[in-house]
Amino acid sequence: MPRDRSLSRGCVLCHQGAKMVLFVTGLCPRSCWYCPLSRERKGKDVIYANEKRIHTPEEAAGVARLMSAFGTGITGGEPLIVLDRVQQFSRHLKTEFGESHHIHLYTGIAPGREQLLDLQGLVDEIRMHPPYETWDRILESGYKEAACTAREMGFSVGIEVPSLPGIGSLEVMLPFLDFLNINELEWGETNAGAMRERRLVPEDGVHNAVSGARGWAKSLISRQKVHWCSSRFKDSVQLRKRLLRVARNTARPFDQITRDGTVLYGTLENGGVVPPLFRQLEPDMYEVREGAIETAWWVITEFSDQLAGEKSIVERYPDRGLVVEVTPVA
Repeated sequence: MPRDRSLSRGCVLCHQGAKMVLFVTGLCPRSCWYCPLSRERKGKDVIYANEKRIHTPEEAAGVARLMSAFGTGITGGEPLIVLDRVQQFSRHLKTEFGESHHIHLYTGIAPGREQLLDLQGLVDEIRMHPPYETWDRILESGYKEAACTAREMGFSVGIEVPSLPGIGSLEVMLPFLDFLNINELEWGETNAGAMRERRLVPEDGVHNAVSGARGWAKSLISRQKVHWCSSRFKDSVQLRKRLLRVARNTARPFDQITRDGTVLYGTLENGGVVPPLFRQLEPDMYEVREGAIETAWWVITEFSDQLAGEKSIVERYPDRGLVVEVTPVA
């Protein structure tokens, strides 16, 4: 879990679940073996705002509004290969929500002055991801110069990388950075083969963390400017807080918001015919949607014997998001 000591503004907002994640492209010139991107995104020129596939800046602003976002984290793929898109979306978000809407950008590229000029006034924080093979000679790479230039131009600048063997080599960059974020190495569907080749294994059967990742970063974690972000924190805290923000803004009167930020409701598959029982409920206590009746989960369970059709309890992410679980009701 990130600590409160000298956290970057972007991390503070992420800790609150108040940042929208704007995935601007899955294209990337690199092929890092540890990249955890899903098959739906990796290598594809697609755009997502949080978990929603979008196409326009207006749609991104709509997603940000649903979660009452205070900022946006721009990620990929490699965002800087679609620099015009980054500018377009950032400009629209700043226009819609004001200059205080904090935007941080991830990039594997050491941006030059021209690229930074294109981002000035649109992006507040730069998070560089130097390739693993450059870590042991990081001061001779372009990342030191990029960090110094960006800080001179008024950006908050850091490095954000996964925990890998040899990460201690990045300590020499600390004088030139505002922060160094270390993410716990995560096991994913697209990097599982590379993980096995290196004889790496998941830490447990619940989270995506790779065994040993914290140990590799141990020598750095206590240093000023260095922040450790665990897989458990991302799953159990950061995502949950973001989902809760969305749920509070979008839940219907009959949706129950869980402690994890998901919503629970009941469904009756009966061709969309409203049973007489439902007419005893308040009008906002049910909804006809796609040939089914959606209502409070307790209505489905309590009056199951009076309702003809397939009945179930649904748990899903808010705003018609990912379905987590469907439980049939007899």
